[in-house]
Amino acid sequence: MTKNNSTGMTRRALLGAFAATTLVAAPTYSNAAGLLRGGGDVRRLRMHSGRTGERLDTIYWIEGQYIGEAVDEINLFMRDWRNGQRHNIDTRTIDIMAASHNLMDVNEPYMLISGYRSPQTNAMLRARSSGVARNSLHLQGQAADLRLSSRSVGQMASAAASCRAGGVGRYSGSNFVHMDCGQVRSWGS
Repeated sequence: MTKNNSTGMTRRALLGAFAATTLVAAPTYSNAAGLLRGGGDVRRLRMHSGRTGERLDTIYWIEGQYIGEAVDEINLFMRDWRNGQRHNIDTRTIDIMAASHNLMDVNEPYMLISGYRSPQTNAMLRARSSGVARNSLHLQGQAADLRLSSRSVGQMASAAASCRAGGVGRYSGSNFVHMDCGQVRSWGS
């Protein structure tokens, strides 16, 4: 085996090629619990932001290992879009998002409504709405508010709740679902 990298193949390209073949051969998961316990070989997250126009499609976990570069991309993507502040997103939340997406058997990427929120942003939102928690898990990078146009709030919430791994909030009036890695609980309609 030589260490010659004259082919121009980057680590990301190699991972992409591996992921493309692995995703085709990957089994369908009957529930998210198996995926969260390591039942899958590959974990992928796809999102877009209506606020920034950015898109994310990344394999962030392969065969029991998080890929640092991909997790860093997710951290950047899920930053507080109002002021650019970043925070590490808890990988448990990322796993819940990915597992829920797989359970819904959908190709559409999530629309990220809110990921990390800085204290300033959270305070501003609390002043505007009684539905924003003072100690929101968004402040710790442990929550995401997501939307899919091809699935209802009820379908998304059911998929997230089936993970039994954190909180699930239904916001039907605003057409999004809150997913977090805190205590298992649910709210909203």
